[in-house]
Amino acid sequence: MTAVLAGCAVVTTDAMADNGGAAYGAPAADTRVATQQATPTPTPTPTPAPPAQPGEVGAVSPAPPAPVAGAVATVDPTTGLAAPPVAAPPAVQNAIIAANQIIGKPYRYGGGHRPGFLDPRGYDCSGTVSFALNGGGLIEDPLDSTGFFTWGEQGPGTWITVYTKSSHAFMVIAGLRLDTSAAGDPSGAKGPRWRPVLRSTRGFKARHPEGL
Repeated sequence: MTAVLAGCAVVTTDAMADNGGAAYGAPAADTRVATQQATPTPTPTPTPAPPAQPGEVGAVSPAPPAPVAGAVATVDPTTGLAAPPVAAPPAVQNAIIAANQIIGKPYRYGGGHRPGFLDPRGYDCSGTVSFALNGGGLIEDPLDSTGFFTWGEQGPGTWITVYTKSSHAFMVIAGLRLDTSAAGDPSGAKGPRWRPVLRSTRGFKARHPEGL
């Protein structure tokens, strides 16, 4: 018969079962059954997570575009970032570089109005404008859209123009429109972005920083 002890099978003969075991002094036959080793289960290879999209947590910011010749900023169609024109004053170039930091962030009502302008939740229209202007050293505290009614000087500027009304604000810097609204943008994407076309300014007040 066969008895199983602690995971090992032990085989005994009928004779051993009858007399209680092998005779004293007689060598017992080794009847142990070799235990087979289990085949190790291969560890599955984890599926890598898809790369974070611009604006998402974990996304890697692409390198900023190099300045371009002339007086008009351009947009890299791959990254969506703007290249400042070399002919623009430093404040204008710095405003563009600053705005690039939040391109692709989500739209968030009230976003961008915290101390320091940084807001991981996202940015609204006036928060986006404020962030860019702060980068150029042109504003110290965030303003809402009505706050821009009396900011700077009246009318369009040479390099920077803020268009504002009670419900919305956007800006044009070196010929590029920075706007959270997708009006006129075929992508339809909301949030801070450089838009490929300008939009109607009907109903908006135009303001600009002094000297720009």
